[in-house]
Formats: sequence, C-alpha cells, structure tokens
Amino acid sequence: MNYSGALSLIDLWYDWPRGRNFNIIRDQLDGPPFYDLEWNNGTSFFYTLDSPCSCRSVQLEVGILRPNWLDGATYLGQKTVDGFLCNVWTKVDFIWYYEDVVTKRPVQWVFYTGRTAHVMVYEEGAVLEDANWQAPEYCFQKGKKQQPEYRSIVSEIADLKRTSRVLRGL
Repeated sequence: MNYSGALSLIDLWYDWPRGRNFNIIRDQLDGPPFYDLEWNNGTSFFYTLDSPCSCRSVQLEVGILRPNWLDGATYLGQKTVDGFLCNVWTKVDFIWYYEDVVTKRPVQWVFYTGRTAHVMVYEEGAVLEDANWQAPEYCFQKGKKQQPEYRSIVSEIADLKRTSRVLRGL
C-alpha cells in the first residue's frame, strides 16, 4: 500500500460467507502490526497487540464489501500495470480497480485519496483460522485509550468506510 510515499504491507483476509474482513497492516520498515477487523454489521475494531496495547471500535452504517461490488461500475478499457494486462473499472469516482485480463485476479486498487494498493499475492480459498478473527478482550473494556500514533490511520479508514456506501451496495 502506498500513500504519499508511506509504504505498508497489508495482509487482507476476506470472508463474505461469515461476514468479516481483516486487514493486518505493517509499516514497510518497522513497527508492530496494526489490525483492522471489520464485521458485516458495520462494527470495526482497530487495535495493536504489542505493548502498549490499544483498541478503538467504530460502528458504521455499512458492512464489508460485497462480492458483487463492481455491479454498476464503469469499464474504462485496458492498461498494463505491474506487468499484467488489466481490465480497468471505476465506481463513483471513489476507486479504480485493475484486474488481470486472463485470470480476473486483482492487480491494483487506486482510491480517490491517492492511496494505491498493489496486490502482491492473491490466494483465492486461503483461510485464516477462526481464532484470529476475535478482537482482543481489551477492545471491549470501557475507557481504553487509543494510542496517538494510530489515530490518523484509524480516522482515515473510518472516513474511507463512511464514504463508500455506494461500493458497499447501499
């Protein structure tokens, strides 16, 4: 993921049948992972597991991205990206999506904010163990403070999700 030169690696786990989406975010150079766990009921948890532990939860009007989110998107043609010939789609000037012409696998996402995601590995059918889908217990404790270094990414993710109602099928 690239945003204004700040690079990060994200493991994204998507489980539509169980209504959940999980982003494990690592800065490219250092730092502990940051977790973004999303549920189809609109609940999201943003947390760390390393000390000092932090957690913030938000309740949004939308759940996780639907499998048919490209319905109603505008086809823009083909372009070569990262060595792949891609079909290019856009939806509500929010996102530009690039998929490999041959395999239909995602290659790149470009968001209206300028954030760009290059898909390095795509493993359809890969499964993350159920135990990893549970937010830590301190996420459910009242008065737990959010660490300042995670405020900006949490705010950005929450803003992104608030503006994505059309993408999420609403």
